Amino acid sequence: MLDHIITSKVRRKILALFFHDITEKYYVRQIERKIGEEVNAVKRELDILQEAKVLQREKRLNKVFYGLNFHFFYFDEFLRMFSKESPLSELLMKNISRIGKVKYVAISMKFPKKLPLREDEIYALFIGVIVIPEVELLMNKARKLYDRDINYTVMTEDELAFRKKNNDPFIWKFLRQPKIMLVGQEEDLLA
Repeated sequence: MLDHIITSKVRRKILALFFHDITEKYYVRQIERKIGEEVNAVKRELDILQEAKVLQREKRLNKVFYGLNFHFFYFDEFLRMFSKESPLSELLMKNISRIGKVKYVAISMKFPKKLPLREDEIYALFIGVIVIPEVELLMNKARKLYDRDINYTVMTEDELAFRKKNNDPFIWKFLRQPKIMLVGQEEDLLA
């Protein structure tokens, strides 16, 4: 989907590489191998992204490493966009019909930022008439992809409405934090 907005294929691939794992830093040849593009095209796009302040350069011995600039003005917006094309999102969206009648799927911004959760927090929320064994199967696959637990919760629309009405701290904590909506609109989820 982003190919219509970010028309440079190489730039899109570089951005996806960095925004799918925001803590990683790469040097030019690593980027070239990971995205499968020619080194000159990679260098040109890295210069553009550094000039736009999306990426930062850092010299280490004889190599120049690139990493995300967490102070980039549109950092969270880019993270949301590329999170919608992450392996987790692709896995869920490819199998959405198997999950059931899904009204909302929301992922906490803590997940792509690799922020730890407290005991009473979750990374993902599924709302609707959900087939729980299918969600469990998909989330187990996602755990293997990311090599970490992905805490989630499943509930019906009635249960969500009941919890919101009764000011359930668990659900409101999730609803008030920044999130990525994979299915449904955030305004409707919060209403």
